Amino acid sequence: MPTAHIQGKQLIGADRSATNADTFAATDPAAQAVLDPPFHEASSEEIDRAMTLASESADVFSNTSYETRAKLLEAIADGLMDAGQELLDRCHAETALPMNRLQGERARTVNQTRLFAEMIREGSWVEAKIDHGDADRSPAPKPDVRSMLISIGPVVVFGASNFPLAISVAGTDTTTALAAGCPVVCKAHPAHPGTCEMIGNIICNAVKATGLPPGIFSLLQGQSHQVGHSLVEHPATAAVAFTGSIAGGRALFDTANRRRNPIPVYAEMGSINPVFVLPGAIEERGEQIAQAFIGSLTMGVGQFCTNPGLILIPSGDRGDQLIQSIAEHAAAAAPGTMLHSGIHDAFTKGVARIKDTDGVQLLSQANGPREQAGCTIAVTDFAVLQRERSLLEELFGPCSTIVRYDTPSQMIEVAQALEGQLTATLHGTDGELSEHQPLIRSLQQKVGRLIFNGFPTGIEVCHAMVHGGPYPATSDAHFTSIGPAAIKRFTRPLCFQDFPNDYLPAELQDANPRGIMRMVNGVFTREQ
Repeated sequence: MPTAHIQGKQLIGADRSATNADTFAATDPAAQAVLDPPFHEASSEEIDRAMTLASESADVFSNTSYETRAKLLEAIADGLMDAGQELLDRCHAETALPMNRLQGERARTVNQTRLFAEMIREGSWVEAKIDHGDADRSPAPKPDVRSMLISIGPVVVFGASNFPLAISVAGTDTTTALAAGCPVVCKAHPAHPGTCEMIGNIICNAVKATGLPPGIFSLLQGQSHQVGHSLVEHPATAAVAFTGSIAGGRALFDTANRRRNPIPVYAEMGSINPVFVLPGAIEERGEQIAQAFIGSLTMGVGQFCTNPGLILIPSGDRGDQLIQSIAEHAAAAAPGTMLHSGIHDAFTKGVARIKDTDGVQLLSQANGPREQAGCTIAVTDFAVLQRERSLLEELFGPCSTIVRYDTPSQMIEVAQALEGQLTATLHGTDGELSEHQPLIRSLQQKVGRLIFNGFPTGIEVCHAMVHGGPYPATSDAHFTSIGPAAIKRFTRPLCFQDFPNDYLPAELQDANPRGIMRMVNGVFTREQ
């Protein structure tokens, strides 16, 4: 059973009988029952201790071999599997996520961790560049210049509520930071502290088994905002990774920028992931679009950051038929329990706001007992959307607004009115893609991932994946928070000029002892 704190592998404050104001407990959202044990709010002293341990271990860890780091990640992956049903049971109790979903999420977490291990073992991710000098160049000699990515130092990671395994304590943020050679201090999510604690123990055991300094990983519990802000403010913190609400991410971003030395906050925040349906797609496969759309909308009770919260459907008979089919599938979708009462309350208020908007009609709404939410579909037209820009704000849960459009120019106007998004989706024929290039160009400026004839939920963890986008989808659109490329968030380029070959990192030495892909004098090669 989980304890109350992990910090640099030290167990702290495991008094399960504590009932003071500095403790809190998880709640089973399905049964509305308080779960044991209580967890301790991290104190300022404990926060400082965790960050100090991270800072003290940063130099050693950043110079640890890539093979050792790869073995660390593989040990974490093994530990997640070895935890067996006990981990899944605790996670299910704290989140109400169905067991098959948790099994799939654990598999994703394990697979992505092994993928990151392969990436750092291969080594080309450091983006080594070499420009040889030329002492005979006129009018001035050319220096020998070489650069590569290096780790930036301790990273503070905030666990996400909606992916307790894949985007939490052992999620992409933690494992890519460790892969980069950055110590991690993780702030557990207060809605599933027991799950976080169990995974924290797995990581601590992997650190010990790999012979690495204990300070490279710490886990802190806390439900107050102060714990998070204190971690961001700490002078040892070099970067922050966060997945959650716009308000939460922006608050951490603002805190980081008020520091004497501002640091990057990589926050993945809000997105409505619009879907644009063209007439040809409805004619070819309208029923399949309706079924897949509701499946995407209700996946995980709508609690995905890529949830399709807006769908544009043409006016006319074909559009009417598609909407009717959407309504039928929505009515057949069973309500589900949301992750915690805060999310459920926000969803309920958001649906009420949409329902009370002039010119908006609720096509479908279903709710269940306790913290359950059902599929909710609203319908309006382009003129109302122009007037009520609040319909373009994210509502976290199984709710989407249908907007009827009359002309292609109206779709372009909607695209231009969007804030930054993680995704946008087009449903159409190949010929329609050619006809709607202005819409595609508009969407390219707004999103991180553009999808054709699919839906945004379900993210392939691969090298080419981009899970990011312009603000407020993320705080920095230059990076992805999913996939191996997420490691770049926790690195910076370092340039060596005229250094003797023997004193250069192996990745920049002439002999290329690691055999990585490098850019040498402007040409990519693995050669010496």
